[in-house]
Amino acid sequence: MSGNELIAPAPRPEPPQADRPHRPNQVRIPVRGRALWIERRTLGLIIGAGAAMLVLAYIGLSFGSSWSTPGEVFGALTGTQPSVVIAEWRGPRVVAAILFGAALGVAGAIFQNLTRNPMGSPDIIGLDAGAYTGALLVMTVFAGAGATVAFGSVVGGLITAVVVYVLSRSNGLSGMRLVVIGIAVNAMVTALNNWLILRAELEVAMAAVGWNSGSLNGIDWEDLVMPAAIIGVLLLGIALRAHAMHQSALGDSVAISTGVGLERQRLLMVFIGVGCTATVTSVAGPVVFVALAAPQIGRRLARAPGIPLLPAALCGAVLLQVADLIAQMLLAPVSLPVGVVTTAIGGCYLIWLLAQEVRRR
Repeated sequence: MSGNELIAPAPRPEPPQADRPHRPNQVRIPVRGRALWIERRTLGLIIGAGAAMLVLAYIGLSFGSSWSTPGEVFGALTGTQPSVVIAEWRGPRVVAAILFGAALGVAGAIFQNLTRNPMGSPDIIGLDAGAYTGALLVMTVFAGAGATVAFGSVVGGLITAVVVYVLSRSNGLSGMRLVVIGIAVNAMVTALNNWLILRAELEVAMAAVGWNSGSLNGIDWEDLVMPAAIIGVLLLGIALRAHAMHQSALGDSVAISTGVGLERQRLLMVFIGVGCTATVTSVAGPVVFVALAAPQIGRRLARAPGIPLLPAALCGAVLLQVADLIAQMLLAPVSLPVGVVTTAIGGCYLIWLLAQEVRRR
């Protein structure tokens, strides 16, 4: 036996199978030499929603006054067969449906986690109406447009959120109290919006009423530059705080024991949720019920204990794409505002949700 063999370290035995992590319901995805574990149902939801978005995007790029062939759509996307209709008219609308739907889904997930209530979405607790108030004031009082309307929408949504949050903090924050107060604030703000429209000039009032329906008609690439940047920053911010958000949704005592600063975390969640909602409202008007339904649909499909952000974003994008296609096809060649369709779908969903809550009680 050589000296090298005497000093060579003995091979380390393989750990027994029982000592290895066993995660039958998760899939291991290697990322830069590290293991990322993801639930099988969540992975399936991501793949399914991604495929659905691609199919719906193709239909959206193909549909118009006349159907475009797959070759025409592919040529427009690659630049080999330029088409102004596909690239400049239909393209922004498809991207807006995906981007705005994802933003509304995340906003709904944030507020439903914050309130721990499936009805705690921005359109129910008055944030959509508040953002619309801010935009209305800019349009009717200050005769603003474009970026000024967007700024007014964000400010209006933030002020409404602060009012609802402050009124709900009596004897500790309660999700049910926040929802009830939000519904009351929503009713008052809606009455204020109607008064502003009645007092406005005819042309401004007509534009405001049409915009209040929530529509993706006429959106171009320039309209999406600033909203895409804002929504991207907000989604990145909430993704970095997703763990703390889910910890706070488990209860105040659990969140505090894990080192989560509740007040700071809640204020950040409110700011991001209002920012997503108000940014969408500033461009497309109040698109209601997507933020209400998407998080619950995503939670049920993923079978998650809380309200996960990614399934909510994916379901929001798909839901708004479907609603916009229905709005375009229902009375073609006349294109309905997408908010009309989401209101009809959301109304049916809300009735079902209330029936479920009554049965549980």
